[in-house]
Amino acid sequence: MIQRISDFIGQHQLLSKKGLYLVALSGGSDSVCLLTVLHEMGYNVEAVHCNFNLRGKESERDERFCKQLCDEMGVSFHLVHFDTIAYATLHHVSIEMAARELRYSYFERLRNDIGADDICVGHHRDDSVETVLMNLIRGTGLRGLSGIAPRNEHIVRPLLCVSHDEIIHFLKERNQPFVTDSSNLKDDVLRNKIRLNVIPLLESINPSVNESITKTAYRVSESMRLVDDSLRKAEKEIMRDNVIDIGKLFQFPSPELMLYTLLKPHGFQPAQIEQLFHRISKDDDRTLTGKIWQSPTHELLYDRGRMFISPVRQRPRVLRIPETGTYIFGDSQKLIVETGEIDDSFVIDKQPSTAVLDSSKVTFPLTLRLIERGDRFVPFGMTGSKLVSDFLTDLKLSSFEKRDQWCVTQATGEIIWLVGRRPDNRFRVTKATKRVLTLKTKAGR
Repeated sequence: MIQRISDFIGQHQLLSKKGLYLVALSGGSDSVCLLTVLHEMGYNVEAVHCNFNLRGKESERDERFCKQLCDEMGVSFHLVHFDTIAYATLHHVSIEMAARELRYSYFERLRNDIGADDICVGHHRDDSVETVLMNLIRGTGLRGLSGIAPRNEHIVRPLLCVSHDEIIHFLKERNQPFVTDSSNLKDDVLRNKIRLNVIPLLESINPSVNESITKTAYRVSESMRLVDDSLRKAEKEIMRDNVIDIGKLFQFPSPELMLYTLLKPHGFQPAQIEQLFHRISKDDDRTLTGKIWQSPTHELLYDRGRMFISPVRQRPRVLRIPETGTYIFGDSQKLIVETGEIDDSFVIDKQPSTAVLDSSKVTFPLTLRLIERGDRFVPFGMTGSKLVSDFLTDLKLSSFEKRDQWCVTQATGEIIWLVGRRPDNRFRVTKATKRVLTLKTKAGR
C-alpha cells in the first residue's frame, strides 16, 4: 500500500522530500494512517489537531491521543480549540459547515506562519465515491461527478488511491491504534446516510461499486480537462474586458455552460445563471436592454447584444474643490486643477482628458461628482442645453458607463465639464479670454 501511495504522490506531483507539510490529524484511522505513511516515507511533516469542543470527553480523548502519537513519533504538534457552536450561530451556518470553515481557515494561517508548502488531509477513495454520490443527488453537474481532486490549491490528498478497508488493514498490521468519532456512526447528515445506507445497498447490487464509481469519476475528470481547454480558448473570444458578446456566446456548442463558466467567478449562482440564460435565449434584444442582474459581488447589465460585468460599488463621495491643486477621486484617479495667463504661445489642449475654460466665467468652489438624474449642460459647440443622459446615450454608452460618469460643477451648480467627454459651451475660451482654468485627469496616484 505504501508503494501505491508513493506512486500516486509521484503521478500527481503532490509532495517533495525538500518540502515541509502539515498533516491534519483528527486521531481517526485515515489521518493516523496518513501521518504514519508520510513519516515512514521520510517526508518532513508536522501535525495539526483541531478540537471543535462538540463531543465533550470524546473531544478531550482525541486531543490527548493525537498529542501522545506525535510525541512517540517525534513529530511537531500544533493544537487549536474552537467554539464551533458559537461560530455556527454567528454566521448562520450548520455545525458541519462551521467546523469546515474554521479548520481550513486555521490550516492556511498556520501554513503561512510556519512556512509549510501544503496541508495534507486524509481523504481516501471511499470519501471520493461518497462525494460523487452527494453531488449526483444535489445535481452539481459534470464537475461534481469527477470526485475529490488530489490537489486543491494548498490542500493535498495522498490517500485517494486507497480504500478505507485497506487503511484499517494497514493499521491493524502495524498494531497502530486510532480513535473512532462516534458522530460518524449516526446517519444524521447526508454524507453519513450515503456511507451507512446507500453504499451498502449499492454493494449488494455490485460488490465492486466503489471501484466502478472511481473509474467513472476518473473518466469524467479526464473529459473535463478537454472541456476546460475548450472553454478557456472560447472565453478569450466571447468575453473581453468583462464584456460578453451575446452573438459569439451562442456560437459556442454549449452556450449555457459557457455562460456558467464566465459568470460563476463573479458570484452568480447556478440557478440564477440558468434563469438568466433562459431570458437571453427567449427575449428579444429591445426587451432585455437595460436589465440588470446582481450577485453578492457583481452586477450584470444587458445592453444591445452585450452583457457588462461590473463590481458592486458604493457611490463615491462628492469631492469639493475649493482651489487649484491636485485631487484624488474614484479608483485612484487624479484631477489636476490649474489656472494660467494666455500668451502668444498658448494652444488649447483638445485631449478628452483635459478641459480648458475661461477662468473669469467659473466660480469656485468646484464640485466633482457623479452625474445625477435630470442633469443638463450645453455641450461644447452647441447653443441649447441637453440632458446629460441623452448626450451619453447618443455616444452609445452602456448604463454602467453612464452611471460611472463624472462631472465638474461650479459654485452655482452648473456643469462646466463632463469629465473625459465634453466641456460646457458657456465656459469656453473666446478671443476675449485672458486667463484660463485647466482641468486635467490622470490615472494612478
